[in-house]
Amino acid sequence: MQNLVKDLIKRAARDLVNSKYSIALTGAGMSTESGIPDFRGPDGIWTRHPEAEREAYEHYGELLRDPKTHWAKLLETTGIFSEFDKFGEYLPNPGHHALAQLEKLGILKLAITQNVDGLHQKAGCRNVIEYHGSMAKLRCMSCGSRYNRKEFDLQRLKREGQLPPRCKECNGVLKYDGVYFREPIPSDVAHQSLEEAWKCDLMLICGTSAVVYPFAELPRIARQKRIETQTQTGLHFVEEIPAVTIIEINAEPTPLTYEKISDYLIQGRTGEVLPQIVDEVKQLKR
Repeated sequence: MQNLVKDLIKRAARDLVNSKYSIALTGAGMSTESGIPDFRGPDGIWTRHPEAEREAYEHYGELLRDPKTHWAKLLETTGIFSEFDKFGEYLPNPGHHALAQLEKLGILKLAITQNVDGLHQKAGCRNVIEYHGSMAKLRCMSCGSRYNRKEFDLQRLKREGQLPPRCKECNGVLKYDGVYFREPIPSDVAHQSLEEAWKCDLMLICGTSAVVYPFAELPRIARQKRIETQTQTGLHFVEEIPAVTIIEINAEPTPLTYEKISDYLIQGRTGEVLPQIVDEVKQLKR
């Protein structure tokens, strides 16, 4: 098993070096390796606070109906921000740093992450799409403008009865940037992610169970690339092209493994596997 993993790590390094446009998709597995609790694990946020999970399913509807009350709840001492403020104590792990090194080497063009913790940016990644938003930002529900949460004294607004916070551009209602249950993925994020999935010739899938949609659709979109051509007589031909290499780095197989969406799985912790891949890449580039 150990030799197989080593061989796959060497294979991944070769594939990366030979790629022209590589991207990474990352999930909660990378954050938990930094000590951040997940939602449903043994020490998960919702495991410890089951009432928070029930409330999470109501957030979006409540926000639409009564944004002032919704914001007042968010700013309670037991609200969502009280949990997220603890995230500042966590640091990127070797997996985050490895992706940042691949970007610095010019191999990894971009990371699309499900995580809201900003650890990729802390590690030095410059090109990151936060698919499910960021705990550090607020987003306008009208024009889509985003702001650093620290730009607003939210507790003062609460004390002065001025909730919800308002957009500086259009005066629309601001929401926490994280994507709620039943809330659509912001259109700019959805479109850019689709473009990247279409454009890449290699996709690294790191620490995600690949069961949360529409994020989990991105590898399938990359796999199902098609070229449509039209002849001079007006006939259309559609040719499917296997123009992408999809590599999973996960502790356990996922639906992408079983459905053969991915080309191969390197089974292990991202914080252990990714640095080894970077070492192999550096040797190949000497």
